[in-house]
Amino acid sequence: MSITAASLYRDTGNFFRHQLVTIVLMAMLTSLISVMIGQALTPGADQMAILSQGDAGSAATLMEMVQNMSPEQQQVLLRASAAGTFAALIGNALLLGGMLSLIPLVSGGQRISALRAIGASAPMLPRLLLLTFLMTLVIQLGFMVLVLPGIILAVLLALSPMIMVNEKIGVFAAMRASLRLVWGHVKLVAPAVLLWIVAKLILMLLASSLTILPANVASVVLNGLSNVVSALLIIYLSRLTMLLR
Repeated sequence: MSITAASLYRDTGNFFRHQLVTIVLMAMLTSLISVMIGQALTPGADQMAILSQGDAGSAATLMEMVQNMSPEQQQVLLRASAAGTFAALIGNALLLGGMLSLIPLVSGGQRISALRAIGASAPMLPRLLLLTFLMTLVIQLGFMVLVLPGIILAVLLALSPMIMVNEKIGVFAAMRASLRLVWGHVKLVAPAVLLWIVAKLILMLLASSLTILPANVASVVLNGLSNVVSALLIIYLSRLTMLLR
């Protein structure tokens, strides 16, 4: 049986529509957890105020700005960046684990809540966290070189979480398997990943319209919407992986 993008989009839409409430609740819950972790780990307002002191704000580039900072400012910036990165990784791993638990259970005829789906993913979360970190690192390095390598890596590694969970293999074995599998079916994977990237960029541009909300509320809402977009991609890729394997 041939696999077409149209049938995969239709299956994704049907699953999303029938599980809309559960998916939205999971997206908002993981967003809330991510924002709370970020708030807890980010330096306080008095420390963040240090970043505006000196000549750092007049720098033309990010590298120049960091070089103009004092050691104390660099330490605060590092802590703030690490807190945001760690919070995002935790939120992404929870969403990924929850969705990868939800999809097979619902497909098997079970009714499951967002909280239970996240709880069911607990055994796989350490590996998912490591995989998410490695994928993010590799893809970001690709974007730092040029935009195109980052996009290519995002496409080639897209099936890694689904393969790792479904076949119960290691992180690196899943990444290698994804490279081989996607390479032979890139026309089915690339458009979905590109749409996901574009949707994420659009949400970033819309962030300025949420200034009427308190900062924490706006962060939860924006991250929640971003998680809904990611959930759609996870459903699509999970269905594709099931058909390919």
